[in-house]
Amino acid sequence: MIRTHHAFLLPSLNRSQVIRIGVIGVWVLAMIALPIARWIWGEGAVTWGVVGVSLFQVMAVFAILVGDWGWQRTLRTLIVVAMLTTLAEILGSRTGIPFGDYRYTEALQPQILGVPLLIPLAWFMMLPPAWAVAQAIVGRERRLAFIVVSAVALTAWDLFLDPQKVAWGFWVWAEPGGYFGVPWTNYLGWLLVAALVTWVARPGSISLLPMLLIYGIVWIFQTIGQALFWNQPGPALVGFIGMGLVLLAVVWSQRSQWTLW
Repeated sequence: MIRTHHAFLLPSLNRSQVIRIGVIGVWVLAMIALPIARWIWGEGAVTWGVVGVSLFQVMAVFAILVGDWGWQRTLRTLIVVAMLTTLAEILGSRTGIPFGDYRYTEALQPQILGVPLLIPLAWFMMLPPAWAVAQAIVGRERRLAFIVVSAVALTAWDLFLDPQKVAWGFWVWAEPGGYFGVPWTNYLGWLLVAALVTWVARPGSISLLPMLLIYGIVWIFQTIGQALFWNQPGPALVGFIGMGLVLLAVVWSQRSQWTLW
């Protein structure tokens, strides 16, 4: 008589997937540590904490792209994103086009022509997750739709970002107003710049699960952080709805898929 044994087997992970899980885990721990650092060391810890959290997210996104595209294409994409967004930020902070009349304070250092070097990295850390969102919802073949959805997905994140960073004193608007002190022109600028960078970068196919996980983690942590720790319930609610609708569209589009990895 032959006995059949059934066992739950953990999926085997390759080196690339292990690295992805590791850097995402470190990034999540850094986000958890940010309000704790503020509680222990005061407001001065917020700036350095934001820099650290952002760099860890950049590392996570970079590691995912290297696993998908290899080093050369990932570096080219990083350079394209950094150059175009730096130019957009320099133009914006000096002329008011396309975001509106604003300037960066001295809080984030170092800077080039008045723009913190962290800012183009911040664009890079969220554009690939936005590309993954667009890939999941409309696919990559419909290029115009892909560009538009990418821009919308990224701009939804700014419903959280701008009110928070203005409150922290990272940048200031000449004429605060519109959306929790942020002019509505800012969001038009985000849509235009995100669309332009996506059009020029022409991103390749992305592993959906890890990038969508990053997008979802940002959504959850921004909602909880701004609602409970940073005293911004309004942006927390609107950002929750904005990014949440984007993720709901992803879930609906991928409802017939068993795996996204």
